[in-house]
Amino acid sequence: ELGWTESVPYLDRPPSPLEFYREWVSPNKPCIIRNAISHWPALEKWTSAYLREVVGPKVVSVAVTPNGYADAVFQDRFVMPEERQMPFKDLLDIVEKKVTSPNVFYVQKQCSNLTEEFPELVCDVQPDIPWMSEALGKKPDAVNFWLGESAAVTSLHKDHYENLYCVISGEKHFLLHPPSDRPFIPYELYQPATYQVSEDGSFEIVDEKSEEKVPWIPLDPLNPNLEQYPEYAQTKPLQCTVKAGEMLYLPSLWFHHVQQSHGCIAVNYWYDMEYDLKYSYYQLLDCLTKALKVS
Repeated sequence: ELGWTESVPYLDRPPSPLEFYREWVSPNKPCIIRNAISHWPALEKWTSAYLREVVGPKVVSVAVTPNGYADAVFQDRFVMPEERQMPFKDLLDIVEKKVTSPNVFYVQKQCSNLTEEFPELVCDVQPDIPWMSEALGKKPDAVNFWLGESAAVTSLHKDHYENLYCVISGEKHFLLHPPSDRPFIPYELYQPATYQVSEDGSFEIVDEKSEEKVPWIPLDPLNPNLEQYPEYAQTKPLQCTVKAGEMLYLPSLWFHHVQQSHGCIAVNYWYDMEYDLKYSYYQLLDCLTKALKVS
């Protein structure tokens, strides 16, 4: 028993740097923070019309899949999306359903795409979260912009980052597992592959032959196959909805699966985690889990 509650707690204000580090970062516990981004112009300004005017003709990277699952296990492969370069206004046409497509589109490139591809929008948010930067003694490694259709789903995974996830419009639905659930969450190795569009417009899955196999979680936490993965029944996932104007603190190494309302817009800040005793404990747990499965 590590003291996890059955729901993600709410804070009504952004904490002081010391308070945040002591109460949330150090114990590696998630929370939803209200009134942390209420001063951002983006909350009022980022309408479809505004985005179309400010970014519209610019060519940006969009993840395209036939099923909404990018970076996920499919047909015994770890399949990555087609990275399509397209004018941002064309994506808005699809999201607004002015144009129909059988495919699923999602701006989700996690390489600090807000600062790299959408610098026109940075002034409407912040380049970092000051109290988090002070708490950790560093600036974020990446600031990412997210916009997509409701069919776009992020499969269950974890990151080596302290994550502040800010919803500008719509809602994000998170299913969370603490790192201590690692023994009950299946990992397998998969051949990496990428969706590619063929001449008739359909998708084919093309292997990335030179790449090493990728460890990934094959289980769908919304509909888990407990006959195949009976250990997963021992987990107690937390579920939470992050609404417009709210910020989720998602601690490093927490497993998360994400869905969203249609056209949801979000910005997140990735701060590199400390590779400290908590990381060592997780690595030990991971190694013991693998050793038990081999034996």
